[in-house]
Amino acid sequence: MKSEILKMLRETGGYISGQEISEKLHVSRTAVWKVIRQLQEEGYQVEAVRNKGYRMTDSPDVMSREELESLMRTRWAGKNIVYYDVTDSTNLRIRELGDQGAPHGTLAAADRQTAGRGRRGRAWESPPGASIYMSILLRPDIPPDKAPMLTLVMALSVAEGIGQSMEQTQPEIQIKWPNDIIINGKKLAGILTEMSTQVDFINHVTIGVGINVNITEFPEEIRSTASSLCLEYGHKVRRAPVIAAVMERLEENYETFLKTQDLSGLMEKYSSLLVNKDRDVLILGAREQYQAHALGINRMGELIVRREDGTLEVVYAGEVSVRGVYGYI
Repeated sequence: MKSEILKMLRETGGYISGQEISEKLHVSRTAVWKVIRQLQEEGYQVEAVRNKGYRMTDSPDVMSREELESLMRTRWAGKNIVYYDVTDSTNLRIRELGDQGAPHGTLAAADRQTAGRGRRGRAWESPPGASIYMSILLRPDIPPDKAPMLTLVMALSVAEGIGQSMEQTQPEIQIKWPNDIIINGKKLAGILTEMSTQVDFINHVTIGVGINVNITEFPEEIRSTASSLCLEYGHKVRRAPVIAAVMERLEENYETFLKTQDLSGLMEKYSSLLVNKDRDVLILGAREQYQAHALGINRMGELIVRREDGTLEVVYAGEVSVRGVYGYI
């Protein structure tokens, strides 16, 4: 009931009466009043005026299942939400829920993680109250060899969702191929995709996203390459609307991807946000390292590069890392 009341308060331009809420939800006026009191205790600024009703004047950075549910405008992405104040890893929780039969689009979100991981097994710092830690369960009817492209689908969705929720064109949110989210040349978010498969069948895919939101200070070793929305925009940011916007963009982009089972319908949008595009990069592979000029991605999500001798080749994300010639990008 709390999420429904939150949604009503947000969608009503002015006041909404307790009687109207109680009739719509088929509950008593006393039950409505109790929820309003709970919201006020949680930090929501809800004004109560006799003969007018209730009006929300301000909303804090609350992370809860009810807060997320009240903001979702999707059909399936993030409609089934599991929320944790603290968990080991949202990816681990979604993988477990996937094995238990949870529906496509189930979203796990947490205020804090104790065992967050990034690409190649790196630890992901997960302090409470400062960032977004979320993972979504997907059940795509595609061959397993096409699943890695979903990482790029999510990268595009995260970049677009952040931009949409911030309602500002600057600073620009970009993508460092294949799936790092960049702001002003620094890493803002990371994405980790894991898959449960049989020989030729995907059981489920877990895509985890970590976004630096209200972090104001980073450890010395990553200070030059990492940033947060708060640092770049100069103010605290509510996390739940960012999650809702990312889910909205993911739902649309995922369905575009499924139509062709490749990135042909998303290539133009992805490449327009690609910070590597038309820049010299270092290709760091297991056997060789070389400098090349990045041109964009192909429909399979591989990076197209031109070597110094003029030959073109494609780079597969699972085999190499890409860096800027003079630094991170």
